[in-house]
Amino acid sequence: MDALQTRFKARLLQERELLLQRIAAQRGGQVSRVEMAARHDIRAMESHARTITEMGEEFAMNEHETAELAAIDAALERIAAGQYGVCLECGVTIPEARLNAYPMALRCVSCQSAVEAPR
Repeated sequence: MDALQTRFKARLLQERELLLQRIAAQRGGQVSRVEMAARHDIRAMESHARTITEMGEEFAMNEHETAELAAIDAALERIAAGQYGVCLECGVTIPEARLNAYPMALRCVSCQSAVEAPR
């Protein structure tokens, strides 16, 4: 593992830990989805509409955080496999500036732009 990969591995591990801490804090500690649902059931008697809105917001945040965590884990796996920083589409080295901006990047800017282009 070269110095660049070592640096990004440390950064990704730190971002992963911060994300897990944020998830735990938002849930009031290490609360499972089942426990969250049970809490909503209790509050359902108070205000059904408010409860539905809160549940939707929590599930949306959870989906975003789950996707972010998966992206971090995938980047760590690419580091372990020696494939980090290589575009999955064209195989060129992803510029360090792009990795600094988004360390979980899968593609170089050109390939990412092509993937995101409207069809």
